[in-house]
Amino acid sequence: MASPGPAPAGELLRIDPIELRFPFELKKQISCSMQLSNLSDDYIAFKVKTTSPKKYSVRPNTGVVLPRSTCDVVVTMQAQREVPSDMQCKDKFLVQSVVAPSGINVKDVTGEMFMKESGNKIEEMKLRVTYVAPPQPPSPVPEESEEGSPSRVESENGDGPAGGFTRALRERIEPQEKSLEVSCYSSV
Repeated sequence: MASPGPAPAGELLRIDPIELRFPFELKKQISCSMQLSNLSDDYIAFKVKTTSPKKYSVRPNTGVVLPRSTCDVVVTMQAQREVPSDMQCKDKFLVQSVVAPSGINVKDVTGEMFMKESGNKIEEMKLRVTYVAPPQPPSPVPEESEEGSPSRVESENGDGPAGGFTRALRERIEPQEKSLEVSCYSSV
């Protein structure tokens, strides 16, 4: 039975998205989230695994999705020191899910539940990781003043009558740039 929506549905959980897209930035920790949807009347236990456990943290990496409800999982990539060639990523995630006893709590979820030898029917969904260019924040500088940027360098020498105007413009703009930096970093 196919479920509506862009995410493919397994028999146990629907996972959205099935491709984890990280806006890649050097030396910056980046998070993205996925939503696990339980469309059944069963309690579903899940476990998230990755091919690069030192590179990512997953919260929660194990849990229970109650009947007819959802669970958000946040995947955080640790700050990277170098840009991968061609911005390609070979990392993968595996979400395992299994029908759990009714009323189960997260602390009752064990690794044995996800072993094929347990006799449980385990559903597995593989997720790819993709790096994307980070969205560029809108420039706080009005477009006309971008043309004045080269004269900013000239004004450092004190040359030209525009020096005083450029300095006043810079003093007006820089506090805005600083407040933009603060707001960007506080959202991480």
